Amino acid sequence: MTDSADHLIDVHAHFVTPAYVQAAQGSGILQPDGMRDFPTWSVSAHLGLMDSAGIRASVLSVSSPGTHFGDDRAARALTREVNEFAADVVRTHPDRFGHFASLPLPDVDGSLTELAHALDHLGSHGVAIETNVAGIYLGDPRFEPLWRELDSRETVVFVHPTSPPCHEAVSLGRPRPMLEFLFDSTRAVADLVFTGVLRRYPRIQWVITHCGGALPLLADRMELFRRAFGSGAGDGPTVQDQLRRLWYDMAGTPFPHQVPALVRAFGSERLLYGSDYCWTPATGAAAQIASVDVAEQPGETTWRRLTTGNAAKLLPGLRGA
Repeated sequence: MTDSADHLIDVHAHFVTPAYVQAAQGSGILQPDGMRDFPTWSVSAHLGLMDSAGIRASVLSVSSPGTHFGDDRAARALTREVNEFAADVVRTHPDRFGHFASLPLPDVDGSLTELAHALDHLGSHGVAIETNVAGIYLGDPRFEPLWRELDSRETVVFVHPTSPPCHEAVSLGRPRPMLEFLFDSTRAVADLVFTGVLRRYPRIQWVITHCGGALPLLADRMELFRRAFGSGAGDGPTVQDQLRRLWYDMAGTPFPHQVPALVRAFGSERLLYGSDYCWTPATGAAAQIASVDVAEQPGETTWRRLTTGNAAKLLPGLRGA
């Protein structure tokens, strides 16, 4: 065990319920995003990982494929069910868990209703959305009412990757989380930049997963196209400045390469810890944490203390922070 001062805040932690898995499988999703099956999850198993790895608190969310499987009414009911379940976990373990609420996108009206319920009645710490919904990316005008409401509430929005449209042609039969998730995060953020969503709604606190995907490598190229080729608004902040305002978690393989690249590009002031448990098995999560601990540490602090301090700034209402 680590000293309590070095305990992590995990902003990228998932859960599933039997009813959720049954609903997904009943909709024909048997190998989600090309993975073999849905994982299993329990409060006790999650707490066991947290205790052994020195994780003080974990913020729970539903991962891809989300809660909308084609029918708005069914999606609203399933979304409410998983949000109520997670809120009950938080009530039972208020110092150990937080919750990013699911929304039944692309159903915007249903999402606005669920947003109000989650934030005003369940006490959720933000919302979780996917990088695209049935091929609709986040800059699409139909999502504007949701962004306006989230901006007015200064909401934390956890943006989790999912399979891109036409993934059958580009994933080459491999699990989409291996490569396509990182590319879809990059694609979704680029859409937020070039459609002006980040500029119009500056109070939304966007959290991007897996060290921003390819953004640290492509930000300069995106700025070139904005400035020299007329893509997006030609005035205002640069692409790099807009991306520095986002938050990034280090789920996946942060060391030896991804975190250093992210920090060089955007700084470390908004870097957060993420395990990706339970979709990443406990053994994989433990190995990832070990890689964080043995990596070259940032100056006079540690990656644990730096990311936990950042999480406390982002989520002041999280009791574990």
